[in-house]
Amino acid sequence: MFQIAPSMAQSTGGPDQVGTADGDSSKQAALPRRVVIRFLTDSDFPPFDFYDEDGVLVGFNVDLARAICLELNTSCDIKVRPWEELIPALLKGDADAVIAGHKVTAAALKQVDFTDRYFHTPGRFAGRKDAPESEMSPGGLEGKRIAVARGTPHEAFLRAFFRDSPLVVYENADLAREGLAAGKADYIFDDGISLAFWLNGTLSRQCCEMRGGPFLEPKFFGDGIAIAVPKNDPGIRLLLNKALDRVRASGRFEELVQRYFPVRIY
Repeated sequence: MFQIAPSMAQSTGGPDQVGTADGDSSKQAALPRRVVIRFLTDSDFPPFDFYDEDGVLVGFNVDLARAICLELNTSCDIKVRPWEELIPALLKGDADAVIAGHKVTAAALKQVDFTDRYFHTPGRFAGRKDAPESEMSPGGLEGKRIAVARGTPHEAFLRAFFRDSPLVVYENADLAREGLAAGKADYIFDDGISLAFWLNGTLSRQCCEMRGGPFLEPKFFGDGIAIAVPKNDPGIRLLLNKALDRVRASGRFEELVQRYFPVRIY
């Protein structure tokens, strides 16, 4: 039976399984209270942040920022900037934190610090509802046609670990999903978040469903999403981590996940 290294294994955990940096808890008691926390986000990344039909800024990130401020008993100032202006604005001191779905990468860490991870973007398999059950492993999918978008981390992952499965490579994820719906592939391997919305939407024609569990290998799918904070303000990172812990413990985090994600991606 095929076994993936621990960091590559399908995880049974969720987006709230994160650690706290060493020494954070001992420092938090001495942190001064902040009257307001200034967040920046963008407005074109549903379901994380977007404008609703009434022109109101909403989304998972927006509600999470508000929940953080509530836990810290502080005011919340959330402003919108274009994506490419977010980190530069943070570096200029225009905000205390950026909550916009930034992935924790080595390149990003050269500019900013990050809080504990609050979300991950797993790779997921989906198959047609009328297809027989198969184990989502290299052995279980031997000979099975897998649709995937060209040039993506998902294609690279399949080529590395699912070498006995013929790949049906499409120019983009939309075409790959259509290929699955039309029966031109047995399964699709795709970004779990966008795949969940396709499965729950009208374009899928309710043809398909998630199969197996999430793949969270950082080398291919990133090291998670976190709130970006300035390197010269370690206090804000500790405060936000403290609040994130409380939001998870209260059950509020899980409520937000269920509100904004129609199909569980973990």
